[in-house]
Amino acid sequence: MSPGPGPSNKDPSNIPMSELHHLTLAQLAAGLRARQFSSVEVTRHFLTRIERLNPQLNALITVTGERALAAAQAADRKLASGGAPTLTGLPLVHKDIFCTDGVLTTCASRMLSNFVAPYDATVVERLSQAGVISLGKANMDEFAMGSSNETSYYGPVRNPWDLKKVPGGSSGGSAAAVAARIAPAATGTDTGGSIRQPAALTSLTGLKPTYGRVSRFGIVAFASSLDQAGTLTYTAEDAALLMQAMAGFDPRDSTSVDEPVPDYSAALHQPLAGLKIGLLREFFERGLDEATAKLVRDALKVYESLGAKLIDVSLPNLPLSVPTYYVVAPAECSSNLSRFDGVRFGYRCENPVDLTDLYKRSRGEGFGAEVKRRIMTGTYVLSAGYYDAYYLRAQKVRRLITDDFARAFAGVDVLMGPTSPTPAFDIGAKVDDPITMYLNDIYTIGANLAGLPAMSIPCGFLGGLPVGLQIIGAHFAEAKLLNVAHAYQCESEWHTRMPRGYE
Repeated sequence: MSPGPGPSNKDPSNIPMSELHHLTLAQLAAGLRARQFSSVEVTRHFLTRIERLNPQLNALITVTGERALAAAQAADRKLASGGAPTLTGLPLVHKDIFCTDGVLTTCASRMLSNFVAPYDATVVERLSQAGVISLGKANMDEFAMGSSNETSYYGPVRNPWDLKKVPGGSSGGSAAAVAARIAPAATGTDTGGSIRQPAALTSLTGLKPTYGRVSRFGIVAFASSLDQAGTLTYTAEDAALLMQAMAGFDPRDSTSVDEPVPDYSAALHQPLAGLKIGLLREFFERGLDEATAKLVRDALKVYESLGAKLIDVSLPNLPLSVPTYYVVAPAECSSNLSRFDGVRFGYRCENPVDLTDLYKRSRGEGFGAEVKRRIMTGTYVLSAGYYDAYYLRAQKVRRLITDDFARAFAGVDVLMGPTSPTPAFDIGAKVDDPITMYLNDIYTIGANLAGLPAMSIPCGFLGGLPVGLQIIGAHFAEAKLLNVAHAYQCESEWHTRMPRGYE
């Protein structure tokens, strides 16, 4: 599908109720405060779109309509009394990896298909306290393992730009929901590119914060040293609003960093004159689609026109990020998923003959093929005789990659390059070729290994399919990333385009 018209010039005060989905989070927040519409009206509007459009997208696993409308009524009362937080009354969807009190939290797996979480993840809790309303839980790759949202027990998610294409993964349901305007924003998690890659393939702004900036408490763990919660939104301005509520120290998360949280919205409008942008040489050397490279370079010219300086940067160990990741991540996955044994919660096989049979069949029947593949890989690299040869060596290379980034940031403010080597590919095209599928994250994995903040923003279309520009920053430089992304979005319209049929 070719991109439809964008909503950037619409006046929120005059927009028809039938077009509330054309508004950004910031515009919806302003409209709620001006009493141009109510939270109940906004929430009901998106629930109606979910009912009509989700069946063809398969973007949501669970819809919490009654809870959402009750929360919207409470939000309207708070807005009427004055002094309500900025996000009060705004709806979104959560990736189905965030525990949500009283709601199914499946991780798109058979293993957790009956698991109702007894508490809220910190991200869910903080957004709820800020007045955000959850519309439901988004589909994803099973246990966040995948790059196309095809490993879900509930079936693949479809890209609203072309229903034959993947939306990216593992946060593909979150991305498809926002791109199709059945939700104005969504949470996601990024272990090796799982926010940025789907953002690129669906024309969204996807932000992965610094590791430790946003609490991981209540997120079902995949790879504990890599997982990080983030956002999928239309704009950098919207991402700043959500990050303000999500970020900050959490004593319940041992990996949470006690670092002051800046005012992200206030930093959006800083001028870019003098900004030093590092061009990642390794990203442009091979494997990158030529037409994609041209769109990325066109975006870089916009930054030059805003006063930024482009500097070539080489990270010699970065090409080793994919093999490094696919040792470290499966090792941690093997450890984290050992808890799913059919005993305490989740799927249990029928009529086990003994405890060993219970373990084997519950795990064998409860996990999908990709999850099993990663568990077996991880168990192997952690086993006696192979730990030093694989896992320990991968951690040493990870250190080298981190050091490469540190040296680069000594001379530049941000790094830029493509988010994905190609636009979205056909559903089923790579599902039987794990190695080719893994290479879809070739440009995103490095930031996870180094724990750096990174984001993807729309920078054009190829054959009607979106292309993303990736921006990587130094540790805790989310404000700078949002500033840099916002400056580009003030000069471009790519982020305002909507897939035809979803206007």
